[in-house]
Amino acid sequence: MRGQSETTQNMTSIMVAGGLVLALSFGVRSVLGGVIEPLSNDLFGGRLEIFSISLAIQNLVWGLAQPFFGMLADKYGDRRAMWLGFAFYVLGMGISIIGTTPFAQHMGAGVLVGMGISGTAFGTVLAVVGRAAPPEKRGFYLGVASATGSAGQAILPFLVAFLITHFDWRMTMAILTVLLVPMAFAIPFLKVKQAPGASAPPPIDLPQTLRQAFGHTSFLMLGLGFFVCGFHLAFITAHLPTYVQNFCAGTGMSPSQLRGLGLQALALAGFGNIFGTLLASKLGNIFAKPHVLAAIYALRAVVILVFIWLPLTPASVLIFGMLMGGLWLSTVPLTSGLIVVMFGPRSMGTLFGFVFLSHQIGGFTGVWLGGAWFDRYGNYDMIWYAAIVLGLVSALVHLTVRERPAPAFA
Repeated sequence: MRGQSETTQNMTSIMVAGGLVLALSFGVRSVLGGVIEPLSNDLFGGRLEIFSISLAIQNLVWGLAQPFFGMLADKYGDRRAMWLGFAFYVLGMGISIIGTTPFAQHMGAGVLVGMGISGTAFGTVLAVVGRAAPPEKRGFYLGVASATGSAGQAILPFLVAFLITHFDWRMTMAILTVLLVPMAFAIPFLKVKQAPGASAPPPIDLPQTLRQAFGHTSFLMLGLGFFVCGFHLAFITAHLPTYVQNFCAGTGMSPSQLRGLGLQALALAGFGNIFGTLLASKLGNIFAKPHVLAAIYALRAVVILVFIWLPLTPASVLIFGMLMGGLWLSTVPLTSGLIVVMFGPRSMGTLFGFVFLSHQIGGFTGVWLGGAWFDRYGNYDMIWYAAIVLGLVSALVHLTVRERPAPAFA
């Protein structure tokens, strides 16, 4: 009974601390789209593509660094990986604030912030949750942690909409950087406690684990489908405020108010994601997780199609944000849960890192293509259509994933 109480207390501290780290890490990066236009007007003559490339680099580096942070966490400890990520995050934001050249923004908001997110977001935090949670409740805890991480995206867009209206983009980013500081107080609590008398688990054989994973078809399909998730989320997060500002006409709202409307839609996506993630986790315990994932991607395609076909109004923007929010990060606990089913919790940080790399390659593609297409053609039409097609493709891909242990782990 005492052991059960200690396990509950440990999980409570991990969930609170992990939720705070996720909320800040994901929340800050999710609102950088709110400064694309004012930063671009100030530094780059109004060209959106340059800072869009910075955010695209951020997504790509986040993905490229995630497997290495996962390996670091699996081999040397989760908190060491998170401290390193925290340092990179703060340094990158600082360079972006004082930077005046494309190179400075690519290094600050791009490379360093991308590495910072790798060490403080889902890959490392969910690995702690997955190892600490009792097997029978693992899916529940992964879902709650993912949903809690949405709080940052739900709250920070309202703050940024206010800040960007009353201050310049540099002051806005400085305040966002200060908001990262509470991570330093949460990271020490993210530690998996061993039961009294239990021996430390043997170190994982990384080369063998990777060979087994990349030889498993379902793992490869999971990564391929996750590419689409990254494309959707990164494109919408980075470009929805600009899309609304330029194409929501006849409202009598100023450009800054329209940009704020786009940020409010992202905030609603954060709120919707809390409930969508919890619902998806529950459905994943009732139905096959791959089938739930397929339904999520198919619904995304439908929501985007209806959004771009209907007249763009403040109401349609906010409804779109709420509906997409319900489908936003609901893929994360299902995807991470499938990795645990296939390969067990010991190597989750590493393997989720490689699947997440695919997610971030999709994110890089979505952010960069959005900025490049808008600069050349003055619209986002083809990117929206690409998002619809990719959603349908991902739905089909997930139908091929099998929810069972990989042969070597059966």
